[in-house]
Amino acid sequence: MTVPLKFSGASKNLTFDELEKFVQAARRAGAGGKQPVTAVVSTTGKLKQLQVFLDEE
Repeated sequence: MTVPLKFSGASKNLTFDELEKFVQAARRAGAGGKQPVTAVVSTTGKLKQLQVFLDEE
């Protein structure tokens, strides 16, 4: 079974610092370098939300 790790931007769009926190949290949770990431993108092309699915142990 997989569980999602999901991050959203505090002001609707992710900042570079928030992106870094997402990557660090995903790595700590066991996401590997080849793990697919799903993104929700605004109509202006900005990242609104990121999600990675992790294997539940």
